[in-house]
Amino acid sequence: QVQLVESGGGLVQTGGSLRLSCAASGRISSLYAMGWYRQAPGKQRELVGLFTGSGETTYADSVKGRFTISGDNAKNLVYLEMNGLKPDDTAVYYCYAVIRSGTLTSDPYNDYWGQGTQVTVSS
Repeated sequence: QVQLVESGGGLVQTGGSLRLSCAASGRISSLYAMGWYRQAPGKQRELVGLFTGSGETTYADSVKGRFTISGDNAKNLVYLEMNGLKPDDTAVYYCYAVIRSGTLTSDPYNDYWGQGTQVTVSS
């Protein structure tokens, strides 16, 4: 199986910065993508950003220019650098990965989620 472990959440004032980290471990043959979602109280989980195995990144419009996602494919790590934080960024942030555990290229990729880390931005 695969495990995702996040770290780096916390409480910060408006305009502050935080850095989240996520490490994937377990049976990993191929990593298609890693990234971050978030879920605020009473709202649906939404994409924050993704980092693909080929090095491409994608971001939600609401975080473009403020958040930067990066990764280390060899170590199965992904980071989220958050700057210019706003109260609207308050949410539980979940690490997400699309990973193939099987050794055959025909084996399926599966989605995995971390346990979540709280980010709170005070006004």
